[in-house]
Amino acid sequence: MILCDIGNSFYHFYQDGKLWKQSVKSVPTLDENEEIYVVSVNEDALARLSKKYYTIDLSDTLCLDSEYVGLGADRAFACYAANDGAVVDAGSAITVDVMQGGLHLGGFILPGLSTVVESYAKISTRLDVGFNMGVNLKELPQNTKDAISYGALVSIIGAIKEASKNKFIYFTGGDGKFLSRFFEDRSAVDDTLIFKGMLKLIERDFVC
Repeated sequence: MILCDIGNSFYHFYQDGKLWKQSVKSVPTLDENEEIYVVSVNEDALARLSKKYYTIDLSDTLCLDSEYVGLGADRAFACYAANDGAVVDAGSAITVDVMQGGLHLGGFILPGLSTVVESYAKISTRLDVGFNMGVNLKELPQNTKDAISYGALVSIIGAIKEASKNKFIYFTGGDGKFLSRFFEDRSAVDDTLIFKGMLKLIERDFVC
C-alpha cells in the first residue's frame, strides 16, 4: 500500500515510514502491484496517476465534524489525525485549523513567508531585499530587510498564537520546522500528519 498526497506542485508519497516526493509535471515510477490511496487537490495530476496505476481516491470519503465550507481534503485529513490541537501547514500559503476533541472549530489562511517576501518586491524595488530568518523579534528593526522580516513573522506568529489559545500545535509544510521554533514548549513538526489521517480512516474501514 502506498499513500499519496497530491498538491499543486508535487506528489507526496508515504510507504512503510518512508517519505518522498516528485513533481507533478511527470508521472512517478511506482510498483504497479501496489494499491495507491490518494488525497488530492490537483485533478489533472490525479488523472495522470490514475491512468497508469490503480488508485483509490479518499478525498471525499472523510466525514470530519466541521461546519467549514470548502475545507480541502489535505487539511481535513491532517485535522482528523491531530484530533485535538492546532494544525499549521506552512507552505506557499499557511493554513491554520483548530481541533477540539474531534470537532473542527474552524480555520484560516495566511500568505506563506515566501509569498509575503515576493509581494513586497512587487510594491517597490527598494523593498526587494529578501528575508532575514534570524531577525530579532524582541527589538524594533533598524533596516528595511529586518523590518519586512519582523512584520511578516510577528503577524504570522501572532495569528497562530491567537487561534491556538495554548493548544498543542502540529506543524507541517516547508516552513513548518522554522515556525515551530517560536512555539518550542507546545509544538511538534510532523510531515506525516496527512498520511496518519489517511491510515486512521483506512484502519477503521472508512468509518469516521
